[in-house]
Amino acid sequence: MANITRYAPFDNLFDELGKGFWLKPVSLPAGAELKMKLEVKEDEKAYTVQAEVPGVKKEDIQVEVHGDQVSIRAEVRQEKEEKEGGKVIHSERSYGMVSRSFSLPTEVDDKATVAKYKDGMLELTLPKRASGGKRISVQ
Repeated sequence: MANITRYAPFDNLFDELGKGFWLKPVSLPAGAELKMKLEVKEDEKAYTVQAEVPGVKKEDIQVEVHGDQVSIRAEVRQEKEEKEGGKVIHSERSYGMVSRSFSLPTEVDDKATVAKYKDGMLELTLPKRASGGKRISVQ
């Protein structure tokens, strides 16, 4: 004998809609996490780092270099306001800090480091520090 089940597509609708609502009532929309994407290139003389930090003022970006350690921090402020006539219909704001730290294979000359920011892209030129070591012949 065949099993017959009742098709009721709306029975679990409200269960699925409310799942997790009380756990995270306020969160960023999917894909809106604060992230900083990096690209690091190397040549004989220097490292070049490109970091995506769109919507950030250059005054809100901090770069620190200590030996082979590089740290980039940026304060992100996103504001969106939709007006209809003279009254605000919808307004969203988010604030936060995004940062990335990484190590390079060799130390960087922090005195000659150059940072440029244009159109949401931070570009760092990190010259390699001249190695102080010398080759010793074995006798």
